[in-house]
Amino acid sequence: MLDAHVLVLNKSWVAVNITPARRALCLLFQGHARVVHPEDYSLHDFDAWCDVSRFDTEFARAGNCVSTPQFDLRLPEVIILSMFNGFVRHEVSFSRRNIFARDRHRCQYCGERPAKQELTLDHVLPKSRGGKDSWDNLVLACVQCNVSKGNRTPEEAGMPLLSRPAAPRWLPRFGARVPKNELMSWQRFVDTRYWGIEQAS
Repeated sequence: MLDAHVLVLNKSWVAVNITPARRALCLLFQGHARVVHPEDYSLHDFDAWCDVSRFDTEFARAGNCVSTPQFDLRLPEVIILSMFNGFVRHEVSFSRRNIFARDRHRCQYCGERPAKQELTLDHVLPKSRGGKDSWDNLVLACVQCNVSKGNRTPEEAGMPLLSRPAAPRWLPRFGARVPKNELMSWQRFVDTRYWGIEQAS
């Protein structure tokens, strides 16, 4: 439970990070953050959150808590930092693995999701014609589509792309899927369309 994800907001209520519940509780205990209540968005310091936890037996039964000798402490879902009001710049590293994650293991020509070993990286503008290894020129393609496209552009091959390749804009977890139960409590603070999140099933 202490590895559960907690959304971190800056002083202006802007999402800036995601941290494990263990770290969120440390920040809360040290007075560096307060908990945002998921129902009424009221703010609670550590002592106040302990009081909320003592009387929220329904949440404790759901298992979203850690046990202490005196009571079950409800894990926060969203915290707001007391001092920090900036932004944390997160850039996704350019790698084969992250291209697979960006394209969701789907061929960007036919839309199929074959086994990983049957997917290749395809240069939209072929490398032999000056195409670069970059976010906006590499897509996933199944072996069959890659062979069919050959040394042509998608337009020349009559094989339009499902989506235009670009550098991904993911949450700070760098592409990890956000479970639906987290989206419910985070949706007021995170525009899932902007972040390009694929909901987990």
